[in-house]
Amino acid sequence: MPPVIHERSIEIAGRTLTIETGRVAEQADGAVLVRYGETVVLTTVVGAKQPVEGIDFFPLTVEYEEKMYAAGKIPGGFFRREGRPSEQAILAARLTDRPIRPLFPKGYRNEVQVISTVLSADQENEPDVLSIIGASAALTLSDIPWYGPVGAVRIGELNGELVVNPTSHQLLESTMDIVVAGTADAILMVEGQADEISEDRFIEAVVLAHEEIKRIVAMQLELQAVAGKPKREFVPPQENVELKQQIAEYLGDRLRQAVFNPDKTLRVEATAALREEVIAHFVPPEAQLSPVPVAGVPTAKEVGDLFDALVKELVRRTILEHGERPDGRRPDEIREIWIQVGVLPRPHGSALFTRGQTQVLTVCTLGTKEEEQFLDTLGIEETKRYMHHYNFPPFSTGEIRRLRGPSRRDIGHGALAERALLAVLPSEEEFPYTMRLVSEVLSSNGSTSMASVCGSSLALMDAGVPIRKPVAGVAMGLVTDPESGRYTILTDIQGIEDALGDMDFKVAGTAQGVTAIQMDIKIPGIDREIMRQALEQARVGRLYILDKMLATIAEPRKTLSPYAPKITTMRIHPDKIREVIGAGGKIINRIIEETGVKIDIEQDGTIYITSPNIEMNEKAKQIIEGIVRDVVVGETYLGTVKRIEKFGAFVEVLPGKEGLIHISQLAHERVSRVEDVLSIGDTVTVKVTEIDPQGRINLSRKAVLPVPPKPSQPQRGQGPKLPGHKTPGPRLSGRR
Repeated sequence: MPPVIHERSIEIAGRTLTIETGRVAEQADGAVLVRYGETVVLTTVVGAKQPVEGIDFFPLTVEYEEKMYAAGKIPGGFFRREGRPSEQAILAARLTDRPIRPLFPKGYRNEVQVISTVLSADQENEPDVLSIIGASAALTLSDIPWYGPVGAVRIGELNGELVVNPTSHQLLESTMDIVVAGTADAILMVEGQADEISEDRFIEAVVLAHEEIKRIVAMQLELQAVAGKPKREFVPPQENVELKQQIAEYLGDRLRQAVFNPDKTLRVEATAALREEVIAHFVPPEAQLSPVPVAGVPTAKEVGDLFDALVKELVRRTILEHGERPDGRRPDEIREIWIQVGVLPRPHGSALFTRGQTQVLTVCTLGTKEEEQFLDTLGIEETKRYMHHYNFPPFSTGEIRRLRGPSRRDIGHGALAERALLAVLPSEEEFPYTMRLVSEVLSSNGSTSMASVCGSSLALMDAGVPIRKPVAGVAMGLVTDPESGRYTILTDIQGIEDALGDMDFKVAGTAQGVTAIQMDIKIPGIDREIMRQALEQARVGRLYILDKMLATIAEPRKTLSPYAPKITTMRIHPDKIREVIGAGGKIINRIIEETGVKIDIEQDGTIYITSPNIEMNEKAKQIIEGIVRDVVVGETYLGTVKRIEKFGAFVEVLPGKEGLIHISQLAHERVSRVEDVLSIGDTVTVKVTEIDPQGRINLSRKAVLPVPPKPSQPQRGQGPKLPGHKTPGPRLSGRR
């Protein structure tokens, strides 16, 4: 029996967006094919029927699968098949996760898995946005409880005009690349980068995006009306209000004393001790040890959850009603900052950035062109010369856990800090280095990604990288009261405010504008006014941090570290590349052996010469200049005799270019044997007399030698004196 297929389509930016269901993956709870241009993404969702016992979080996993066949590529590597997800795939999975997670019912503990698979990629229409739309549509059509749908678009800026869903090639020229996701009523997620745009321009981009998002949401609701399943019944767990009140009365003012402490370590210790005390008081020891719940006695988990709820309510109420934060700061106050640069002797650049109890060490390494990262993805970019990596070891939060590879969070934070600096980096022509930054979180109490942004700017400046401007970042928070409509925006949030608040809004930029942004919402969205206030408060905080940074190092260092490689750049005509390389690499290997440098040659004729010694770079450059220099008839050269034949000598006048001095052109006088005048290895000055149609060079030594003087001629009657001949004496006059 053929499947029943339903689809809906709309036009966005001159291309058709289609969502289809019913053709494939019938055993999933929800499955859709999303097509835009010739990019096609399959998104499926499956949800468990029963909740996972003993957990206090929502077990949602989102996977994003890049299939290389989608772009007509065969994967690299020995096995020639897809393996672990690429960095881009992980970022796309996070991008999909963040707008859908807040819309699941509170207290939902059933496991849900979303999988987006890129089946076709036209390398013009980005599949990551389609993954968000697909996840929303699949959840909307499924029977899984969810308060969607959501839509998503990408916004760029070309020639001063905002563009919806720019193509991949347009993004290369765009001054903005921002993904916006939300419901028909509010914005849920924003992420992207820009070239120092103003806060007002950012708001314009979000407003434009929201208009398209409303259309995408509407088409999903239309599809749900004809193909959607009835939603499963879900009853949220009811809170034991009476027990909660008893715990609050038992704690009295001690909870506030424990929570409101500027020192995170002391606050965590005091709160944990108080929590254990409450559990011990309300749960008898025999009930704590019982493998099954005891009738009429609360469980340790129930009491612990109620204690955590009281902590959350206390923190949020105090912020909203009194403007007081757990560490005593005002809502717009930034923690104390201290900075040090050049903290490590051998790395090429380093900076230690500390803000409150958050501390990040960022280290800069400069490398050569050949050390660029090669990208094996579905995109059009193949290499990357600037990389930022973020590490979050367990000791930074005083915890113990096994060390594995970078987590999705690590990759996401590293990518955010990487994007924040792209707008201020020097061009490859200006600074032909590969740059790798590593941010090591040494102590964490919130906002470590923004501390990494600050540390990255400082480390680059310490390394002598000529960035146009320093970039700073700050994380904003939000606490709301839906009933009263009150809200408070927080600057420079710490860990407890991030965990108990409603928003994590990271903003990075220069003094002139925003360069990177990431907003995550835990509530069903925020309006334009809250976003505008948060951006303005972030701008003020960013300027304050930049002043602190510039007081430590005002501009990039004028010279590179003595341990950094020295790169000399030159450009030759592409037709000359073969002459520099030589047959079988003979010429270029000889240069490398003679000078000790590394040489990278691009197809456009750009040559990068690298070594620890700039003098060797210049020597190699001079050799290459000699190789590509053309031999000109009439010019004089100092060459080296390479071989001798009976008819003349072959002389190298430029590297790799030999000419012949015929024996008749060795000297003005007659030469019987070439060896009487020249030997192999001699240096000799010659003049180019001819380059024949076959490109053979004829040389003359005789042409540059001084012409010998001609012998003097005897006067008439005074020939040479012959043997036995007497010269007559003077004739005398007179008689005898």
